[in-house]
Amino acid sequence: MCGVTLMFLQVHIRILESTQENISALLLGLEYLINISYVDDTEVFKVCLDYWNALVSELFEPHRSLENPAAAAANIIGLQVPGMLPGMVDGIGSQLLQRRQLYAGPMSKLRMLMISRMAKPEEVLIVEDENGNIVRETMKDNDVLVQYKIMRETLIYLSHLDHDDTEKQMLRKLSKQLSGEDWTWNNLNTLCWAIGSISGSMMEEQENRFLVMVIRDLLNLCEITKGKDNKAVIASNIMYVVGQYPRFLRAHWKFLKTVVNKLFEFMHETHPGVQDMACDTFLKIVQKCKRKFVITQVGENEPFVSELLTGLPTTIIDLEPHQIHTFYESVGNMIHAESDAQKRDEYLQRLMELPNQKWLEIIGQARQNVDYLKDQEVIRTVLNILQTNTSAASSLGTYFLPQISLIFLDMLNVYRMYSELISKSIAEGGPFASRTSYVKLLRSVKRETLKLIETFLDKAEDQPQIGKQFVPPMMDPVLGDYARNVPDARESEVLSLFATIVNKYKATMVEDVPRIFEAVFQCTLEMITKNFEDYPEHRLKFFSLLRAIATHCFRALICLSSQQLKLVMDSIIWAFRHTERNIAETGLNLLLEMLKKFQASEFCNQFYRTYFVTIEQEIFAVLTDTFHKPGFKLHVLVLQHLFCLAETGALTEALWDAATNPYPYQNNADFVREFTIKLLSTSFPNMTAAEVTQFVNGLFTSTNDLSTFKTHIRDFLVQSKEFSAQDNKDLYAEEAAAQKERERQRMLSIPGLIAPSELQDEMVDS
Repeated sequence: MCGVTLMFLQVHIRILESTQENISALLLGLEYLINISYVDDTEVFKVCLDYWNALVSELFEPHRSLENPAAAAANIIGLQVPGMLPGMVDGIGSQLLQRRQLYAGPMSKLRMLMISRMAKPEEVLIVEDENGNIVRETMKDNDVLVQYKIMRETLIYLSHLDHDDTEKQMLRKLSKQLSGEDWTWNNLNTLCWAIGSISGSMMEEQENRFLVMVIRDLLNLCEITKGKDNKAVIASNIMYVVGQYPRFLRAHWKFLKTVVNKLFEFMHETHPGVQDMACDTFLKIVQKCKRKFVITQVGENEPFVSELLTGLPTTIIDLEPHQIHTFYESVGNMIHAESDAQKRDEYLQRLMELPNQKWLEIIGQARQNVDYLKDQEVIRTVLNILQTNTSAASSLGTYFLPQISLIFLDMLNVYRMYSELISKSIAEGGPFASRTSYVKLLRSVKRETLKLIETFLDKAEDQPQIGKQFVPPMMDPVLGDYARNVPDARESEVLSLFATIVNKYKATMVEDVPRIFEAVFQCTLEMITKNFEDYPEHRLKFFSLLRAIATHCFRALICLSSQQLKLVMDSIIWAFRHTERNIAETGLNLLLEMLKKFQASEFCNQFYRTYFVTIEQEIFAVLTDTFHKPGFKLHVLVLQHLFCLAETGALTEALWDAATNPYPYQNNADFVREFTIKLLSTSFPNMTAAEVTQFVNGLFTSTNDLSTFKTHIRDFLVQSKEFSAQDNKDLYAEEAAAQKERERQRMLSIPGLIAPSELQDEMVDS
């Protein structure tokens, strides 16, 4: 019945708007539908929600163009305006206003429905379980997240249609929470989720006035309400709302300070989920308002960051290690915003005081007795200190230099020692030893050491002296250790660290590449080419390192022997044959990089004479294999590159064996054409010779137009038996991505449709 009603309303809405009698029926139908939408049935609500979203969107579009009625007219379904005269514009604006007025009543009731049934946003970590207890969410419900997205969009449109009504309904509902008249966990939750979801949709002045009342009321509610669970629910809602309104917080220092101090209170609240959400919200707010914390505000004696650092030990005393790491990342963001280098270094030193004290204590004990470092509790403490440093480095970048310089050499010594312990354990206990909790803990320290160095070097600005300071000391403790170790003890993070280093310091690393190759190339290939399953992390990171070298240190690749280069090319082919999407994509990107670099080098003819046919053959093999559809875009780019080379005469030597058969082809294009026809005729025996020839000729005629070239290949694949009965959406991934970007641009044009908290960090900092 509900579905039939919806279909009738959708199809006949213009007729229903046409006469007074029909309008009465329309309004009655919408009234019924709103009542049906309150029914406690998820499937019924989803069907209704889709209709409401479509209707409100359609009402909003012309409303958005009221300042430009001529454009608006084109948006009104059923309104014909090909010969519209300027004098008609006012009439169209009037029609739009009348239509909006017609729906004002139902839309007001719909706002209440959306507020009352708002779905839970992703940021909220505190939920009510089936026993009525407030607990930390353990797993995201994707259906709820999809529903939230649609409801949020609908409510944004409703807010734009009437900001005042939206504000009044929300404030009225909030006052009933304060008075106790309407107080329930669910009522407060849905209201606050709705308040958070309309961020950015109001004019700034109205939003500021609205938020002042909302935050004051929520803070009051937290003070007057008794009960641990009740307070946890209110805390969750305060944190969600304030996290959604960075523009308001930037403009109101007193509110910002009050909110942050409230978050610090929540960091002592051990109710499940409250501390996590407090730390997450603190990070989110600091990222958007960081400048506010490092300037001395009116009425303050010092910048907030200084006050915070003084009380830091007390603030974090009840937090778990992972929450402390988030906290350190947040404060790192604040310090990063300080422009005075002296103050910045002082803040950094104060921030790292606690972990540095513990670090110096451990290193001091280890100098007395090295076995001290073998204790499991000590290993856990070392790991925690390194993770704290990584968190700070991730937000401080270059400004983390004084701190990492302080611990760097000791850190490498600990790395070397733990590596020897791991090797010894695996040598004595066999492969099983690598899975013991003790060895796993030691490896965690090694990985975190590599992650800390990589994070710092990656985030630091491109300063050659930083590379000179940190790269040489790592060559033996890190690279040499990788080469010496048994396969099960090699850390894949070594590969990603050196990929980051090569990407960062580019051509200055050319002289170091032979050493890197010597340490990681042969031994890693032996690990990853036995099958497609073992050492998955090493696979991806190995090809990322190769790509970095090919991009920035190509001269080093040219210096390889022909046998070593063959190993590289074989490993690239092995990579793009892989059914793991990330590995195949990395291999294809690396191949494209190599093809372009060799084309521009003095070894162009030599390289392509050796590898052209093999590459074409292998690319067609994966292109025509339905398991490799996600790589379609890159397959096309490789083939276009090869066919362009053949067609344009960029290769000045024959691709075929001219020594045994000097003149069988007029040129390379003829050779490639014939080779490709034979190759595809064998691969597609169900296709006629004429069809294959027509396809190959089409490739040559479209080499200079990527779009035509790609469409030609896609049409060929879709027509083939292997692809015709399949879901071929991966072949259209580029078009889908373009459509997604158009949709994002549309959303950006509507205030609030993309939440301000999701937009680029601190776009304005007034």
